[in-house]
Amino acid sequence: MALHKIKDFNPDYKEHFGDREIKGLDVYAADEKIGSVDDVLVDDEGRFRYLVINTGAWIVGKKVLLPIGRAQVDDNAKRVYATNLTKAQVEALPEFTNDLIVDYDHEERVRGVYRDGSMPLQQDVSSIGGAPTMGTVTMDRDTYTYDREPDLYGMNDQNGSTLKLYEERLVAGKTRQKTGEAVISKHIETETATASVAVEKERVVIERMPVSGSTATMPTTGTDAFKEGEVARMDVYAEVPEFHKEAFVREEVKVSKVVDTENATAQEQLRREELDVNIDGQPIVEKNI
Repeated sequence: MALHKIKDFNPDYKEHFGDREIKGLDVYAADEKIGSVDDVLVDDEGRFRYLVINTGAWIVGKKVLLPIGRAQVDDNAKRVYATNLTKAQVEALPEFTNDLIVDYDHEERVRGVYRDGSMPLQQDVSSIGGAPTMGTVTMDRDTYTYDREPDLYGMNDQNGSTLKLYEERLVAGKTRQKTGEAVISKHIETETATASVAVEKERVVIERMPVSGSTATMPTTGTDAFKEGEVARMDVYAEVPEFHKEAFVREEVKVSKVVDTENATAQEQLRREELDVNIDGQPIVEKNI
């Protein structure tokens, strides 16, 4: 059966695990950190078969396969515990590379290290699926199935169980939405205005004045007397008013926004899960609660 990197098998694989990411989790053997999860290998049906462990500084630069049955994931601690994994096993394991195609032979080399001689390639037929016939069957590349080695590939957690208690929390958030708009524009109004200007006009004043004194008693001897057609000319001017319109800036209007802050509050009924412990018989139960 072919093996696939989990992201190649399903790019959206995290959706099936509540958006949890197993890649990148620290890996511990006992209380010692030995590396981190580099990738996950699944079979054609999407079942977890191996964790790819980058051993980091434990064994510099080496990546190895850890059968899923030998891994215990602690969601709370964000850790993976490699059950009974030893440094000698890691040193004996074949190295995994990103371009490696994991075939049956490579898996057998991996399984051989974890079996540690405790499980041969033959099994009692009666122990497989409750078969009624006694005897042995040889497991090879054509007949091998992962369910025959639950110690390596079983997903059951035999070392404990985690029960998660959930509670609701009132989380305050905010979104920005449009509540209206202000449109500022101009229009023209008309009014009647009055302007005035002082203008000057010239007029001709004709005055007759009697002659007195010696001028009145002395005869005229000149040749200016009695000339017909004699005229006096005088230009007369007047100022003419002129009115026109000009545009001036009356005032400036500045448009801007200010932000006012106010507190919004809400009240909701929140649910919380509490632990119920029902005891049947007289078991010894240590409550560390």
